[in-house]
Amino acid sequence: MSEELAQEAIELALAGNFSKAIEINLKILKEDSKNVDALNRLARAYSEIGKIPLAKKTSSKVLKIDPFNPIATKSIAKWSEIKKGRSFSSAYSKAETFLEEPGKTKVVSLLHLGDSKILVKLDAGDVVELDFHSHRIGVTTLEGKYVGRLPDDLSSRIKKLVSLGNQYRAYIKSADKKEVRVFMREVARSPKLVDVPSFPTEKIDYVSFTPPELVHDKREIETPEEEE
Repeated sequence: MSEELAQEAIELALAGNFSKAIEINLKILKEDSKNVDALNRLARAYSEIGKIPLAKKTSSKVLKIDPFNPIATKSIAKWSEIKKGRSFSSAYSKAETFLEEPGKTKVVSLLHLGDSKILVKLDAGDVVELDFHSHRIGVTTLEGKYVGRLPDDLSSRIKKLVSLGNQYRAYIKSADKKEVRVFMREVARSPKLVDVPSFPTEKIDYVSFTPPELVHDKREIETPEEEE
């Protein structure tokens, strides 16, 4: 029964119905007051509706049961910096966001990571911004805090695709002090690029006797100007 309720609580949270998710998690905790997963879900749901003190109190219960629980530790650190009276929203993405589509999605490990104090507050599913202002594409939180940047080759490709009309979104896939991985998704494709995948999966292997300059790499982006 508790497994069915847990699944229902997860689905409600993913749908953004945090008030109902709170009810279900509380029901689970009536049967098992030390259910760490339910407590973590409850704390998250409280935070999403702005009840930060309750969220902290719930996460503290988790740490009494499991002193090294990474979810509770990260959550308390995040909420401790929220000023009194302000609400919290992580812009948490829905489960279908992470459905992979060949050519349209890609998981990327960021380079030159930002302050570890920022990184430890990131949660899987958090929406992040792509910053196109510099030569390389940076990744920031919705509050503008620097997280890291995309690899040079991918930055160059995405900047060119965006200049031609494509649009992208990015979400945290996983994060800790040493590595941050983002899930990138193409959300709109320009009519000019109808047959050009954002994230090619094919690899061109040179035939041993064929000069490299004679092999055409289909991953290259061609525009009408370049063709002329």
